[in-house]
Amino acid sequence: MSTLLDQFLMGIESIIPEDETKAALSTPGLKIKFGADPSAPDLHLGHMVILNKLSILQQMGHRVQFLIGDFTAMIGDPTGKSQTRKSLSREQVLENAESYKAQVFKFLDPEKTDVVFNSDWLGKMSAAEVVELSSRYTVSRMLERDDFKKRFSSEAAISIHEFLYPLFQGYDSVVLKSDIEVGGTDQTFNLLMGRHLQQQHDLKPQSIMTFPILEGLDGVQKMSKSLNNHIGVLDAPNDMFGKIMSIPDALILRYFRLLTNKTPEELEAMDQVFMGGANPRDTKVELGMTIVERLHSKDAAEGAKAHFETVFAKKEIPDEMPEIQVDKAAVKLIDLMADHGMSGSKKEARRMVAQGAVSINQEKVSNDEFQEYTPVAGDVIKVGKRAFFRVNISAS
Repeated sequence: MSTLLDQFLMGIESIIPEDETKAALSTPGLKIKFGADPSAPDLHLGHMVILNKLSILQQMGHRVQFLIGDFTAMIGDPTGKSQTRKSLSREQVLENAESYKAQVFKFLDPEKTDVVFNSDWLGKMSAAEVVELSSRYTVSRMLERDDFKKRFSSEAAISIHEFLYPLFQGYDSVVLKSDIEVGGTDQTFNLLMGRHLQQQHDLKPQSIMTFPILEGLDGVQKMSKSLNNHIGVLDAPNDMFGKIMSIPDALILRYFRLLTNKTPEELEAMDQVFMGGANPRDTKVELGMTIVERLHSKDAAEGAKAHFETVFAKKEIPDEMPEIQVDKAAVKLIDLMADHGMSGSKKEARRMVAQGAVSINQEKVSNDEFQEYTPVAGDVIKVGKRAFFRVNISAS
C-alpha cells in the first residue's frame, strides 16, 4: 500500500541531493518554499501540479512558504524568453498578488502556510547591498544558462537587470532559510541559485525538487495563458469540465498523475483498462469530475457533467443560461456582444463571427449577417463552444 511519501514522490523529475532529501522528508517540520510571480491575475492547472504536491507535504507535517514575488515580478522572469520581458507596474503586481492569495488556498492549508512577499526585503535593499549580492556570481556562469546563452550567441539584447532576477530569487531562500525549494523543470537554474547563495551565506543549502511542465489543451506546448491553451483555476465549472474533455486522450493519465492524488496502484489499474481497449472518454469524464470537485464542489462537478452531456453529447441547448436585456430595436451584433460581455471587445466579436463561432438559435451567423440583428425574445445566442445567452426584451 502506497504512503503519502510515495504519492508525493510520484512524478517528480529531479531531487538534489536525492537520498538526503528523501530521508529528511520523513521528519515533519521542514520549510518548503514555492515562489510565484504575480505576472497575471489567474493561476492555471500548470500551477496546480506543484500546489497539489505541496498539499501532500502539509499532510506529512511540513510547512509551506508561499512566496509571492511582488518585487521580482516587476523585473520579469527571463526563463525561457527570447527577448527582454516588459516590466509590470506596482499596481498591476499588487492586484494580481491579492488574487493569488485567494487561489492558493484552494489547495493549501492556511494554518500550515506562510504567505510572504519578497518586496519586504528586496524592496529595502540599498544600492551597496545589491552590488554585494551581484558579487556572489559571475557573468560567465550566468551565461551558461540556456536562454541567456542563446540570446547572447544570436546577439539579442540582454538587459543587466535580467541577471539580477535569479540572484534575487536565490536571495529569497537566504532570507527565508528554506529547507527545500520546489519549481518546474524550467526553474532549475533559479533553484540552484538559492542553494548557491545559502552556501555563500554560511547556511545549510536547500534541497531542490523539480516537477514536470504540464502540457496545455493542444497537447504539445506548456500550459500558458499567453498561448490560450490553459485551464484556469478560477474557470467556471462548465468551462473547466468542457476544456478537460477536450484534451488529447494521450494526456489523460498524465493529467491524473500530475493533478490528482491517485495512488500508483490506481494509476496502474487505469493504465491496464486503457490497454484493454476501454473507451478513454469515460476516464476523461472521471478526470473532469475530480478536478472540478477539487476546485469547486461535488454539486458543481455533477452539474458540469450534466451540462456537457446536454450541450455536447446530445447537441441540445441547456435549460439554464445567462439572460441579457435588450431593446426591440435592431442593433449591430458585434456591439451587442461587446456590451453584454459575450466577447472582450468589438474586434474579438468580429473575429469570432468570421470564424463561424457565433450562432443564433443554432444557426451560424455569417459575415454578411453580423452587421444588424433584430432581437426576438427567447433567442439563444451561442458564442464559442460553451457560452449560451438567452435574449430578453426590455419593457418599453
